[in-house]
Amino acid sequence: MCGIVGFTGVSQAAPILLDGLSKLEYRGYDSAGIAVLDENGETEVVKAKGKLIVLKKMTDNGNAVSGSCGIGHTRWATHGEPSTLNAHPHSSDDSNVIAVHNGIIENYHELREKLLKRGYEFRSQTDTEVAVKLIDYYYKKYNLGPVDAICRAMVRIRGSYALCVMFRDYSGEIYTARKDSPMIIGVSNGETYVASDVPAILKYTRNVYYIGNMEIARLEKGNVTFYNIDREEIQKDIVEIKWDAEAAEKGGYEHFMLKEIYEQPKVVRDTINSVVKDGKIDFSKIGLTDEEMNRISQIYIVACGSAYHVGMAVQYVIEDLTSLPVRVELASEFRYRKMTLAKDSLVIIISQSGETADSLAALREAKDKGIKTLGIVNVVGSSIAREADNVFYTLAGPEISVATTKAYSTQLIAGYLLAIQFALARGEISGEKCTEMLNELNTIPDKIEKILEDKERIQWFANKLAGSKDAFFIGRGIDYAISLEGSLKMKEISYIHSEAYAAGELKHGPISLIEDGILVIGVLTQQELYEKTVSNMVEVKSRGASLMGLTTYGNYSMEDTADFTVYIPHTDPHFAGSLSVIPLQLLGYYVSVAKGYDVDKPRNLAKSVTVE
Repeated sequence: MCGIVGFTGVSQAAPILLDGLSKLEYRGYDSAGIAVLDENGETEVVKAKGKLIVLKKMTDNGNAVSGSCGIGHTRWATHGEPSTLNAHPHSSDDSNVIAVHNGIIENYHELREKLLKRGYEFRSQTDTEVAVKLIDYYYKKYNLGPVDAICRAMVRIRGSYALCVMFRDYSGEIYTARKDSPMIIGVSNGETYVASDVPAILKYTRNVYYIGNMEIARLEKGNVTFYNIDREEIQKDIVEIKWDAEAAEKGGYEHFMLKEIYEQPKVVRDTINSVVKDGKIDFSKIGLTDEEMNRISQIYIVACGSAYHVGMAVQYVIEDLTSLPVRVELASEFRYRKMTLAKDSLVIIISQSGETADSLAALREAKDKGIKTLGIVNVVGSSIAREADNVFYTLAGPEISVATTKAYSTQLIAGYLLAIQFALARGEISGEKCTEMLNELNTIPDKIEKILEDKERIQWFANKLAGSKDAFFIGRGIDYAISLEGSLKMKEISYIHSEAYAAGELKHGPISLIEDGILVIGVLTQQELYEKTVSNMVEVKSRGASLMGLTTYGNYSMEDTADFTVYIPHTDPHFAGSLSVIPLQLLGYYVSVAKGYDVDKPRNLAKSVTVE
């Protein structure tokens, strides 16, 4: 979950490292550090607890640290509390080897004990220090160079990791290795960059290499050499990143989250247009044929967090349009469930980064069982994209805020398009119905823009909620799935305790939580379920709840029930979630702003969960 940046070239390294880390701070902000190696083999290490701004001030934005080869790290604490001592980089006892690390080393206690017996000392509580000293041990024992030492260490380490390592004896070089944690390498104009995510180096180059699992790379100025775990040199193809560098900047918005909320009309339109050609869905780039869709008898949607909520909404759409049964599973549970998967099934893995640890493990579990897999991901070349049998790329562009908005919306669109094509391919909707639904889908971006024009009313209401302690979201069907996402947005960035319930379940326990002043938000976009959910809202109102209603234009009777009402434009009920989620994103955002919190970097959270 941490952020890693490395650079070797002719420019001063420290300013580039700090600039790259600023693009990755969403991955961790408990502490940060850099290490810069000069031409004489002298290394300067600067580390600080807290957000990156502390490190920037200590180094005069990097200008106080000289040298053209270096590595940097912004930390999300796993082993060891946030502190300067536990901050990366970590070094061997004699500072011969220095490294930064993303991931978790599961057998670090065992390795630490063996290294202690060989005379090594440990200063921090981190598993990273164990990896550094293990590499140093093999480097000195066999005297066969950095690649050999790193390979030997990789064989001994259990867990997940991305490592960037510098050796005092190899000035101007950086060595990187990975297992189940992302890492990309870029080359431009005689300089070489490495990072754990694209935004860190997008400013400098769009041409990148993806280092594979259990592979090592040696970075020199303007050159990269790749090796497999057997120390054999291997070849890699370079990939061009299509993202615009400006997309990773705030562009005048106060926060990335608000900017990304406002980018949703564009990215939704882009994602639709990526597969809808001349009024028809074209999945040729995805590789899923109509014949394969006909053979599938069961769909499993596997994801974490907001992506899981996407799966919940898409489940309703697929099951309503087709005869296919759909199960939605949390990736962290799916990977450990001992269950039989239907032979002719499809496992859909949804992940913005394509590197989510539990989702990636679930993908591999499905493949090991011989089940066809489809990844819905946003990052080209990510692990899930490479390993899935088929890939549907969403076109959200870089998403920086920890709380997802535009990636969620593009994942919903991908799910709708899959549902429509499944129904068409299986003869369960007509060509005319397909065209009608695609025409309506194309209106979604404009309707999102219309909702955004009403943000001042939502901001006004959010300011009144700043002192709230609890909030509950209720809905039925697709509205329940959207309630789950609205509740998550509220709790993760405003720290208000929030839960979402299927409205019909209130009388089975949750209604006991209602007392005077508790906020209950009802989501009511499914017309056939409208009256039933209104009844549930009346029930909680009679027990003292304060009500917000979120419904479609025309349901003006809501104002007789709710204290505050937000309306969204009419659309096909299957697609209503794409509209109803927008006010809930804005509500969570403005409550967080009203409380004075750091919207883009909520406490204890990081963007990409690449460790279990």
